[in-house]
Amino acid sequence: MRTWIKVLSRAGLAVALLGVQDIASAGGFAINTQSTSALGNAFAGSAAAAEDASTIWYNPAGMVRLPGTQVSVTGHAIKTSFKYQDGGSTGAFASPGTGEGGDGGGLAFVPQAYASFTLDDRWKAGIAFNTPFGLKTEYDDGWRGQFAALKSEVQAFNLNPSVAYAIDKTWWVGAGVSYQRLSTELTNFAGGLGTAKLEADDTGWGYNLGVMFNASEATRVGLAYRSQISYKLKGNATFSGNSAADSGAQADLTVPETASLGVFSSISPEWDLMGGATWTRWGRLQSFAITRTSDGSTITTLPFKWRNTVLLAAGANYKPNDEWKIRAGVAYDPAVSNDETRTPRLPDQSRWVLSFGARYTAGKSDSFDFAYSHDFIKDANINTTVAGVPGALVGSFKSSADILSAQYNHQF
Repeated sequence: MRTWIKVLSRAGLAVALLGVQDIASAGGFAINTQSTSALGNAFAGSAAAAEDASTIWYNPAGMVRLPGTQVSVTGHAIKTSFKYQDGGSTGAFASPGTGEGGDGGGLAFVPQAYASFTLDDRWKAGIAFNTPFGLKTEYDDGWRGQFAALKSEVQAFNLNPSVAYAIDKTWWVGAGVSYQRLSTELTNFAGGLGTAKLEADDTGWGYNLGVMFNASEATRVGLAYRSQISYKLKGNATFSGNSAADSGAQADLTVPETASLGVFSSISPEWDLMGGATWTRWGRLQSFAITRTSDGSTITTLPFKWRNTVLLAAGANYKPNDEWKIRAGVAYDPAVSNDETRTPRLPDQSRWVLSFGARYTAGKSDSFDFAYSHDFIKDANINTTVAGVPGALVGSFKSSADILSAQYNHQF
């Protein structure tokens, strides 16, 4: 018990020191970056790699590979850029106002912490604290598209205890429970009512399952599933220009389930190869209706009509000696949105992810991971209308994302 308290105290302190400022999006509003080691390979084979305690998120069955008690603490600096270019907006959107909104992206600091414990020869237990979902875009006040969006922010924090069991040397299984808290803030200009702001939050429960098949000492295959989580967000809708219009507000939101398949193979003492696919059921998000808690009347409805996606990734590790491991990976992440309903709140499009990383092992107990990733994002077309506002916002966004990541791993 003392060891558990010691490990969790260190992990919690590290997360507190890292802090959270803003959270950025990556593929819908999911945050794919859950560990530095996985980022260095562009998430390839993450359901099968099980190199450190972050496997609790990617596939809890992988904890069987981890000896003793292990802790991984991760911090990511994520820089996003969303720059609008007008393409012939009409009506209320035709006037440039204060401009084209500036850069709707920004800098985010995202922490995670994981701890895995050996209970006996077959059983492992672990716990994760991470940020699975996040989004922030923010445009200049008075910009051309202010009726559609000013600020959009979603934050989700996840606490995820898990267990793993070795059926035999070939088959391992794992399972966990997720407790998440999600909060959201949405603002836009509402004419005579001033700036409209929605703030709401809720907590929800989900679960995750994993299985790992060891085809040989060098090759393993992992399959992981993470359930959807449903929220009944409650909060307030306020209007800066007319407080009489303020009211309680509510909205239903379900974050999607995922299924991941990963393969990891050490083809020689120097080289590892890996690949993987992750399916996400973004099709659950067809619209987002915000209603008044007093009478159920609709304040606004945001169309989504999102579609399910499959992220594909491939990667490799090169080990020149016992101290260093060099990582690389590439992934393709399709767009969840479409030209019909895409809005400035999340100008998502398909992207190629190119990643590089390294692990330095400092003795038997400590190792350090470093990674850099760049997202090459396709230009996102916008043709947005707002109920009660004449005209349309017509144009496109040029977007990109850069991630710097570092991770400390310790074995007790």
